[in-house]
Amino acid sequence: MTNPEKVTEFTNEIEKSIAEQNFSKLSLGNYRGAEENLKNIYLKRVLIKQEEKLSFTYRYKTRDITKNFSFPEALEILRNVIGTDFQAATLQTTSFDLQLDIQKNGKVQVRKKETALREVPSLEHDKSKKRLIQAAEKPYLHELGITDEQGNVLKNAQDKYRQINHYIELLSGLIREIPKKDQLKVADMGSGKGYLTFALYDYLHNVLHQQAAVTGVEFREDLVELCNSIARKSGFEQLQFEEGTIEGFSTEAIDILIALHACDTATDDAIWKGISSEASLIVVAPCCHKQIRREMEAHKASNDVQFLTRYGIFLERQAEMVTDGLRALILEYFGYKTKVFEFISDAHTPKNVMIVGIRDTRNKSDEELILKKIKEAKDYFGISYHHLERIAGIER
Repeated sequence: MTNPEKVTEFTNEIEKSIAEQNFSKLSLGNYRGAEENLKNIYLKRVLIKQEEKLSFTYRYKTRDITKNFSFPEALEILRNVIGTDFQAATLQTTSFDLQLDIQKNGKVQVRKKETALREVPSLEHDKSKKRLIQAAEKPYLHELGITDEQGNVLKNAQDKYRQINHYIELLSGLIREIPKKDQLKVADMGSGKGYLTFALYDYLHNVLHQQAAVTGVEFREDLVELCNSIARKSGFEQLQFEEGTIEGFSTEAIDILIALHACDTATDDAIWKGISSEASLIVVAPCCHKQIRREMEAHKASNDVQFLTRYGIFLERQAEMVTDGLRALILEYFGYKTKVFEFISDAHTPKNVMIVGIRDTRNKSDEELILKKIKEAKDYFGISYHHLERIAGIER
C-alpha cells in the first residue's frame, strides 16, 4: 500500500522550493492513470503578463500540450496526481534533486541528492534574454515600421517586436526537429504585411546560415508589392511574395508550411497543402471556427456537455476545441507527430492556439483507430463533416 506520508513529504518539498525561489524543474513519470497515451508531465516556472506561473507540458505518444497554472492551482493538481496517476517524480532545485519512486508492491522511496549549485532559471522574456532577431541593422524592420533609422525599436512597436521574436523562438525549436537539407522550401500562407515572413527568412539565412527559399502568399495586391519591394531593398534574394489564396497556391516539395490566423476552413486548406506536399513541418494558428460551429448549432446533439453549449460563448469555445482536436487527429492519421500549445500573439490577434505537425516516417499511426475516434467525436457533437477530413478524402 502506498505510504501517503512520504508522498506528502515530496509535494511539500515542491511547495517549499517554489516559496523559497529555488525551484528549477519537475518531471512526472511512470504514468498509471486512465488518460490514453499520456506518458509524462514536465513543469517549469514561467512569467506571463507579469505573473509567475507553472507551465505544464503534457507529453503524449504523438503530441505535446502545454497549460499554465497559478502556483495554488498547480500544487493542487500535483497533490492529486503524484502517488496516484504518476508513480515517479523528480524535483530539481538549485541545490539538490529529490526523487520519488513507488514500487509495484506500493513501497515508496524518496531519495535526496545534493548537487552543485544551479542558477534559478530566468523568467525574463523581454529584457535580459538575447533576442534571435536583433533590431539593429535590420532594414526590413525599419521599412515595416518597427524601428527608427538608427535601429531602435519604436515605442508603439514594442509588442510587435516581442511577438516576432517569440514566433522565431518557437520555430527555432521546431526546425531543429526536422531533417536537415542543403536547401529548404518554405511557404507562409496568408503572410499579410510580412512581419513574421521577413523575420523567418532573416533567422534561417543570417542566424542558422541555412539556405532557404521562402514564399509569402497573400491575396492583397498592395501588400504583395510592398513586401517584394522591401525584400529587394534588404537584399533577400530568396524571399518572394505572391498574390493568391491558400487554396490556389501550388505547394510542390514544400519542407515547411506556415499559416497563421487563416480564417475558418482556410486553415484546413493550408494543412492539406502541407500534408499533400509531405512537408516536414506544418505550423498553423487557426482563426475562426465557423464551419464546425454551424454544424453543432444545426444538429444540437444530446450529450454530456449540452448544458454548456446552450450558451453561445461556450458553444464557440467548444467548437474551437473540437475543430482543432479533429485537425490534430487528422495530422496524426497522415503520420505527423502533433503538438498543441499557446501562441502569445499581439493585442489585435486574440486567437492563441498553435497546432504543429512534424512528419515522422517512422511513426506508423493506427489509421483505423484514428478514423474511429474522428467518427465518434463527430457523432457526439452532431457534426456531419469536417472540412479537412472531407478534402483529405477520409470522410466516413
